[in-house]
Amino acid sequence: MILGRGMDPLGVIDAFGNAWGAHDLDATLALMTDDCVFESTDPAPDGTRYAGHEAIRQAWRPIFDDGNARFEAEDTFGFGDRVVQLWTYSWDGGHVRGIDVFLVRDGKVAEKRSYVKG
Repeated sequence: MILGRGMDPLGVIDAFGNAWGAHDLDATLALMTDDCVFESTDPAPDGTRYAGHEAIRQAWRPIFDDGNARFEAEDTFGFGDRVVQLWTYSWDGGHVRGIDVFLVRDGKVAEKRSYVKG
């Protein structure tokens, strides 16, 4: 597995997206810092905050286990250690559009904050 060390933040998010797209939860988590934070979109309006690999693993397991779930990046851009990605998330029977704001630290994702169009 190729980890993000030595990659620029956009390269880290590209590798993260590839692991996510392959439904490889272990590889995706390997690209996150041990103290990583994920802020989900649900429940509105503030979502739920998950910290650390195990909490995030539990939050993401249903998405990764769903073979019909797909994230498609619409646009990705970065500035410094921040990366912003616009996306569409599709599942059997629906979709939603949203945006993630990432913080990359030491070649890994330290924060993933998600927002959706209401």
